[in-house]
Amino acid sequence: MGGVVTAVSRSAAHTFSKPNRESIRLLAGLGIEGDAHLGERVKHRSRVKRDPSQPNLRQVHLIHAELLEELRAAGFEVSPGEVGENVTTRGVDLLGLPAGARLRLGGSAVVEVTGLRDPCSQLDRFRPGLMAAVLGRGAGGNLIRKAGVMAVVLAGGEVRPGDPVRVELPPEPHRKLDWV
Repeated sequence: MGGVVTAVSRSAAHTFSKPNRESIRLLAGLGIEGDAHLGERVKHRSRVKRDPSQPNLRQVHLIHAELLEELRAAGFEVSPGEVGENVTTRGVDLLGLPAGARLRLGGSAVVEVTGLRDPCSQLDRFRPGLMAAVLGRGAGGNLIRKAGVMAVVLAGGEVRPGDPVRVELPPEPHRKLDWV
């Protein structure tokens, strides 16, 4: 299984949207160099308030370009990086990955998927109605979160648009992704 990186983004400030870059550098155990969420411990402000000693399971946020296309088709003006993701991919079913799946990005970077992004009200402040658009209901009425996946960096490296994404599944039995 594999795909391609279509955009990379980072922001040194705690901003909702992240500007696109020519490349980003992933640092093992920390996240993205120059990004506000870099670090071994949690950096998302709401989580820091609860417990700043938590491990940072949200070092890298990945979204599939197919979601952005779905949102545009629904009338939302949204481009890569605008909903806070660091890496936009194409051709990888990010939401269908099990916990612990590893993504090889470019020549040397490796991230491990920790869970689903839990959509928050910032989405509606960015574009009214966007939060509802990235949530759905499954056949049994269970909530489906479509706002991408979160990951930690296992091996560092430079990542650029056009780089390949290679998926490595963990040993079975696979654990379904939950929100982190």
